[in-house]
Amino acid sequence: MAPCCTATVRPERDHTVRPDPCSPADPRFFHMTTPARPPLALLIAMVTFGPVSIDIFLPSLPDMTRVFGTDVSHVQLTLSAFIAGFSLAQLVLGPLSDRFGRRPVLLAGTGLYCAASLLCLCARSIETLILARLLQAFGACAGPVLSRAIIRDAFPKDQAARTMAVMASIMTVAPAIAPIAGGGLHALFDWRANFIVMTLFGLMLWLGVWFRLTETNLRPDRHALRPDRMIVTYARLLRHRSFLRYTLSLAFTFAAMFSFISGGSFVLISVLGVAPGHFGFFFAMVVGGLLAGNLTTARMAHRVPPERMVAIGIGVGVAASVPLAGLALFHVATVPAVILPMIGLFLSAGLVFPNGTAAAIAPHGHVAGSASALLGFLQMAIAATAGWLVGRLDNGTTLPMAAIIAAAALISALAFVLLRDRPIPAPPPEKS
Repeated sequence: MAPCCTATVRPERDHTVRPDPCSPADPRFFHMTTPARPPLALLIAMVTFGPVSIDIFLPSLPDMTRVFGTDVSHVQLTLSAFIAGFSLAQLVLGPLSDRFGRRPVLLAGTGLYCAASLLCLCARSIETLILARLLQAFGACAGPVLSRAIIRDAFPKDQAARTMAVMASIMTVAPAIAPIAGGGLHALFDWRANFIVMTLFGLMLWLGVWFRLTETNLRPDRHALRPDRMIVTYARLLRHRSFLRYTLSLAFTFAAMFSFISGGSFVLISVLGVAPGHFGFFFAMVVGGLLAGNLTTARMAHRVPPERMVAIGIGVGVAASVPLAGLALFHVATVPAVILPMIGLFLSAGLVFPNGTAAAIAPHGHVAGSASALLGFLQMAIAATAGWLVGRLDNGTTLPMAAIIAAAALISALAFVLLRDRPIPAPPPEKS
């Protein structure tokens, strides 16, 4: 009997064309090119670096003149040096993060912050403290600058505005809580206790970045640090109408707000006779407007585009600041005449800041760090100039502060209107 012949069944070759995982056609490509979103708490801690470092040791300033045997002007340089360093560092840290990534620059910045805080703690002269504060500002600047770039990396435009609004809503309490905490620390211990808290805060953030933050800059720019490239990048950003439009609108809105921050205590206490112990109550009312604006942005960001929210915010700011100047011009100097318009102005800032920041940076993903840095530098430089003018033009009335606030709000509106993208003219109809 002949053996049974069995046919060998060969599996058919699969001719299905599968997309390359590195190709945009593959769904996995989205996950490979979209960075993991960082924890919101970590982003909030990053942006509070500046307010905490400035406000927490304000109650200790008068006593520091006695400790260091110097005058008030030298002690105030510890604030001026910090603001100057914070402003200038933004121009460097942005390109650094575009070249090497957000995570390593943030780790280096928080490390420098901790070291500088320890140097402040050990300072034996006012000159050493001023230098340490300058270094501390360079480290602290990494938090706000890179938080904006990280949000741009990890979130789409509408969610970026909403995330920035949530962060801003929560961090509005930092300027109010920090002086209270600093005053308690100074009463229980001395001025050095504030820098111990700063050191611990920086260390906690460093650990948070190390363990919880993954790199969000998935396409580093190898040429970002070339001086000619940096100049070209900043020049290109300044020529970009949309970036300049939102940046100037945001910066002059912040200048209006900062004018009240720098001059409000003098106006309320010295001119209007508010007791120093009651000043915090009125300031909290004004900050409540900022919180309301941020919460409004957080709720409306997914339904209202950022451009419209910025327009609404600027309109509210003008509507609040122009009557303030008018009342001051006609010598109407009362607490409600100042506080009520300021609540409206801070409400407008809560609408303009998160939406304007997201809209300014969104088109510049490949240089988001540089865009964030330039935005922050211009914002602080313009605001610092406005604050300097408030003090320089002081005449014992509410008019200088009110006039500068109104002028800044109007310039913000002009920038937003005049720098709109020019519409592309329609081609002429063809002749038949």
